Amino acid sequence: MYSQINYEGSVLKQYETLSKQLDALLDGETNVIANLSNASALLNQFLDNINWVGFYLMDEGELVLGPFQGLPACVRIAIGRGVCGTAVAERKTMLIDDVHAFPGHIACDAASNSEIVIPLVKNDEVIGVLDIDSPNKARFTLEDQQGLELFVQTLLKFI
Repeated sequence: MYSQINYEGSVLKQYETLSKQLDALLDGETNVIANLSNASALLNQFLDNINWVGFYLMDEGELVLGPFQGLPACVRIAIGRGVCGTAVAERKTMLIDDVHAFPGHIACDAASNSEIVIPLVKNDEVIGVLDIDSPNKARFTLEDQQGLELFVQTLLKFI
């Protein structure tokens, strides 16, 4: 399976180690749902001060809820709507310090105050997003963004 990670060191080094653990965890598995499930569980274990982590996947022109850790969530999100839909429309990571100040924010969990969403782009097509919420404002840093983008690049080899 996989071994415990020593999470000491810089934030980026920690994410590099986490991405290596993801690679080892998913090695040899081809089922997308299983791999996304384990990826969300691994992030939930690694990240502090979060209340939701998971995936939305493109399905017939909209985002549909995929594997996640946390409270029940919105099932469908239109492209261009909310933080997740905007990440797809703009094809870029959205790092939001205060979701309540984001125009059109979709409040799936009233406890969420900040959010980061990374598009999953494969073969130049957005196939979904990684969405992480926190009850803390300004929880996510640029180092988190870089580390999570690395995590997503590793994950894309398995989905």
